[in-house]
Amino acid sequence: MKTVKDKYLVVGADFAGYPLKEAVVAHLKAKGWKITDLGVTADSDPDDTENMFHRVGLRVGAQISEGNFERALLFCGTGMGIHIAASKCPHVHAGVVESVPAALRAITGNGVNVLAMGAFYVAPAMGCDIADAYLNAELGTGYEWWYNFYEFHKLAIDELEAFNYEEYKKAGFKMEHLGDYPLKLEKKPEN
Repeated sequence: MKTVKDKYLVVGADFAGYPLKEAVVAHLKAKGWKITDLGVTADSDPDDTENMFHRVGLRVGAQISEGNFERALLFCGTGMGIHIAASKCPHVHAGVVESVPAALRAITGNGVNVLAMGAFYVAPAMGCDIADAYLNAELGTGYEWWYNFYEFHKLAIDELEAFNYEEYKKAGFKMEHLGDYPLKLEKKPEN
């Protein structure tokens, strides 16, 4: 698997997300990232319907599903459609963000492995900051002070990975618990 630690990343954009993707990719390449681009590129044919947002999202999501890449960045007009498509692939935990705090929480609290941004709403400089925040954090990082934060959120990820809708339905729409961790909202100590 190509990992974040080794600076490997898969990306994809449709035509609406292309300008933001180009800015973010140039920024990441300047920092030594090795990028595999599965969406619209400079020489893409605008009439190539294989580059519709949902098809790009599925292509990139499949790279996560197949274990080829640890994480991905996606770009379309809103970030929504491409993220929905990627989410159809097994083992993809996708999120859409428009800010650095949301990007941090997506990875640190939710273990998002596919992060989407919308070029209609995210300026290029913000997109670069979002990518940096997302790629430089892990599940639980920054919340070491919050009792059971990692364990609580890892349990949620594990239960979602094991989720089977038909079994859930048969069980009267009750989820099988793989464990439990009490967690209450906590305020970060001043120091």
